[in-house]
Amino acid sequence: MNDLKPLVVLAAGGTGGHMFPAQALATELAGRGCRLALVTDRRGDAWKGGRVAVETHRIRAGGLAGKSFMARLQSGPELAIGTWQARKLLKRLNPRAVVGFGGYASVPTMLAARFGGYPAAIHEQNAVLGRANWLLATRVEYIATSFERAEGLPENGAARVVHTGMPIRPAVSAVMGRPYPPLTPEGQVSLLVIGGSQGARVFSDVVPEALALLDDDLRRRLRISQQCRPEDLERTQNRYRELGMDADLGTFFEDVPERLAAAHLLIGRSGASTVAETLAVGRPAILVPYPHAIDDHQTRNAHAVDEAGAGWLMPEQAFTPPGLSARLESLFGLPAILEKAAAAAEDAASVDAAGRLADMVCTLLPSNGDERRAA
Repeated sequence: MNDLKPLVVLAAGGTGGHMFPAQALATELAGRGCRLALVTDRRGDAWKGGRVAVETHRIRAGGLAGKSFMARLQSGPELAIGTWQARKLLKRLNPRAVVGFGGYASVPTMLAARFGGYPAAIHEQNAVLGRANWLLATRVEYIATSFERAEGLPENGAARVVHTGMPIRPAVSAVMGRPYPPLTPEGQVSLLVIGGSQGARVFSDVVPEALALLDDDLRRRLRISQQCRPEDLERTQNRYRELGMDADLGTFFEDVPERLAAAHLLIGRSGASTVAETLAVGRPAILVPYPHAIDDHQTRNAHAVDEAGAGWLMPEQAFTPPGLSARLESLFGLPAILEKAAAAAEDAASVDAAGRLADMVCTLLPSNGDERRAA
């Protein structure tokens, strides 16, 4: 009986930015009676499917963007092998649709889907098309976007573009709608510092020193949750102890949604997942784009948040202890500004993005009696 359910294959790179929206779509499609399979590479251990049964398959893949000439030569055969592996896998699985979420690990599977004649779509998480999705954009039936305006789309592809928004994982959906915590003159102030899946050294360098410059009364009221790189954890802990500050540090937080819901302000990078989850929970953010990201997509993401009034873009060169301290003094001194930004974040959030993405995917599925098989 289970084999009668349509199978949808998801192809995604191994980072949270690609995996989280794939997880959200899997949950939605499972609720609509689909079976799911994930194809990724050896890094793809970030999948946390919850109660959704998802077959996981790993193939070879090679990234080309931003690499040296020799590295590109070495990656080419990996891509070819991965495409061959994916083609064999898809022929065996015979999916009804294939959906790619970017990252170079998605490329072999999406190429194999087109070679095999399977209906296919891609989802772009950022405000500019990533290299993998750019390569695939002319080869798929639909291009789903997280932002209303996305750069790098094919000139003749407007009819295939669907703005779905950025699907968020179930753990984030569970805390949506919680009111913004009240900020009172004597009350606690909660600051969450997240550096993405690998942390960010610049936050360990700058944030404690910026807080050291704050007024004594405000500094005593602050409660810090901060993600650090493993090599930065001890020195950052020691610095907060010197300052006598209440700080909860870790290299990874399992409960980021809960911490985000409790925060008055987020300081973080502006990767797609961070932006989407912060908007969904309705919390204001100071966003510091990773300056070396290919195509500078994090700056474009942060600009979109800034333009919506939901946060503030701070380029890394301006993210200094004095600069950050002045910004925090201003924001915490005028709670109405933070409350207004929190409301703007909620307004800018993509409500039911997973549902809209699933609607799009379901249009690719064959109707009863129209079973489409690969050549």
